[in-house]
Amino acid sequence: MSRRTKLQTGTPVEKESRGARRLAVKLFEESAEQERFVNALAVPREFAPAIIWLKDRPNPTPFAAEARLDWQPPYVDRLVCGQKPGIHPLHQAGAYYCLECSSVFAASVFGGLKIRPQVVIDLCSSPGGKAIFAARSLSPKLLVCNEVIKKRTAQLIANLERCAIGQAVVTSCDPAVLSAALPQSAGLVIVDAPCSGQSLIARKKRAAGCFHPVIINKNARRQRRIIACAAAMTAPGGCLAYMTCTFAAQENEEIAAWLVEHFAHFKTLEVPALAAFQSRLAPFPCYRFWPQDGYGAGAFAALFQNHETGDSRPADLSPLRILWPKI
Repeated sequence: MSRRTKLQTGTPVEKESRGARRLAVKLFEESAEQERFVNALAVPREFAPAIIWLKDRPNPTPFAAEARLDWQPPYVDRLVCGQKPGIHPLHQAGAYYCLECSSVFAASVFGGLKIRPQVVIDLCSSPGGKAIFAARSLSPKLLVCNEVIKKRTAQLIANLERCAIGQAVVTSCDPAVLSAALPQSAGLVIVDAPCSGQSLIARKKRAAGCFHPVIINKNARRQRRIIACAAAMTAPGGCLAYMTCTFAAQENEEIAAWLVEHFAHFKTLEVPALAAFQSRLAPFPCYRFWPQDGYGAGAFAALFQNHETGDSRPADLSPLRILWPKI
């Protein structure tokens, strides 16, 4: 095998490095920022763990917390690295839920809502972090947690039970089935979309093929189908939150642009608390969280509002098989 062929194939790490460099050129104009991004993936750092307090924060708390960030919700703490909140008795008691800081950032788009939704549908829910965040921040009367992959619902149910999210139900439906059953019924639909997972590399994890165009395009097609179903479930005046844990614009800004192009009654909404994180890759409000800034592995988030007029439809769950709670 020639040296040229070796360079073209290479080890998985070499492929990821080349993919990250190609992507960096598309994401950033300045070469210094490109290098910072590539280095953040090549040499992953430890990020401060975050917890969402679901009950009153004890005083004093059992954890040392980092300084608060401007956008950080008041019920979220970023902990000093090295602590293990997942093994503390308060965790098992459901006092808090552990999330990576990037996930907290993405879910913070809920702060841009103009209304408090009575019905929230989390379309790609497992393991449940965004749903639990929505329950804590929005207190909906009904929270539908859907996970299309049946084997992943066990972890979702366990987390909802531990955190005592009593207003929730769990389903396992294809998004098209769910949208047919619950049209225009949700004040908020959450799409934490399946994606190429490029930010996993910044967390010292593998994401095979995550920079390959075929993988990215495959995910983008799936994301368009899912977000179209989410749009059908969003009530007039309601909102749709779209988020990923990947960096490619095809799975982020381009999906947002596709939605407003094909569903003209949807408009992007500003989230004032996240204004400093506005993506330079889009002329409309949407937000980026980068691993090189040192707070989390990375995320994208956008919020849309359905500008149709009229009343929402009742959220009739009777056509659906409810996995939890057992009735």
